[in-house]
Amino acid sequence: MPVLRTGFTLLRLIAVLFSSVAAILSTMLPLYLYYSIPSIDLLRTLGLLLLGTVLIHGFLTHVLNDYMDSISGTDMDSPGILSGGSGVVRNGDMTPEALQRIGRLSIGVTVAIVILFLMLGFTKAAILLTIGLYSAVAYSLPALRFSYYPLLGEWAATFPAIFFIGIGGVWLVMETPPLWAIQNASIISVLCIAWIMVHHIPDRFADEQASPPKITSVVWTKRTFGDTYSRLPAILYFALAASLCIWLGAERMTAALGLLCLSVFSILIVINLNIDDPEHVSSGEKQLLLITWIAAIWLGIFI
Repeated sequence: MPVLRTGFTLLRLIAVLFSSVAAILSTMLPLYLYYSIPSIDLLRTLGLLLLGTVLIHGFLTHVLNDYMDSISGTDMDSPGILSGGSGVVRNGDMTPEALQRIGRLSIGVTVAIVILFLMLGFTKAAILLTIGLYSAVAYSLPALRFSYYPLLGEWAATFPAIFFIGIGGVWLVMETPPLWAIQNASIISVLCIAWIMVHHIPDRFADEQASPPKITSVVWTKRTFGDTYSRLPAILYFALAASLCIWLGAERMTAALGLLCLSVFSILIVINLNIDDPEHVSSGEKQLLLITWIAAIWLGIFI
């Protein structure tokens, strides 16, 4: 059915699978492997996290982002393959006005669910849902619209969303999240931000010409240092991920060495990207997505 196909396209499950779900995997896997928590509790928690991820990250975040980027014009001019929004407006499947109505309804429903959770005493779930709602709204909608500013899109919206969905499962089943959970959620969040910087590379000219201009960290670097340096934000974020090996320390040496190798390999991929070829950039991005999942599994095994 056309409606179902359009809804599925809006979810952009690739982005969800290799970011929020990867963060969940990195922290839930150790609970299955090394803790004596009843399986039914872990499955219930995992199901709740995945449902929230699909509804907030997959649906609401992308509805709002598609709406804002369609009216600013950047999605309409993007040559990206994996980037440039879901394409539902560009392909004529939906109008910006329809996305706006759906976004408003979704925000209202999410607020109602938060209130219901609080009334029922599910405080932790309400907090996690509130953070997801904040990140979705703050990333795309005025007056915050953090995705249109360098650094803010990554640190004021993307990082908290991925970090808290990553640590959320551990927090729901344990009184206090252990250090390994905080480390895993933080590292996967940084790796996701790094591949998102690659995701922005094919869109840099369309973002720059949008109204208002979408000055991502990629666009800012391009403007400041020249187009060749559009890959620099991704390199710096992968370098940041590599530096977190120090945080893991001797107690998680195997995890640290794996993270270091994956980060260095990712940097080499970014360095060798032909940034003027959207297909080549998308091919490199797919490799980085896979590396993020490998990192999530590796960190989840070696705690």
